[in-house]
Amino acid sequence: MLEKLKEIILNYVEAEPEAVTPQARFMEDLGFTSFDFMSMLGEIEDTFDVEIDQKEAADIRTVQEAVDYLEKLKA
Repeated sequence: MLEKLKEIILNYVEAEPEAVTPQARFMEDLGFTSFDFMSMLGEIEDTFDVEIDQKEAADIRTVQEAVDYLEKLKA
């Protein structure tokens, strides 16, 4: 799941692949804007066939938190 998420993240920001680590923060470390983040969530919903709660998504700060959230949705 992390590798697929990494691919999606790199579609939205100009970051080096090695910068996308589980500890990387979307806004501070990877340079996401709110718009980038919301656009990415739409692609994640399509890719993983899940429904992301916008309120819960607002609490996701790191790549690992996103992975954990997706794994919870897929369970």
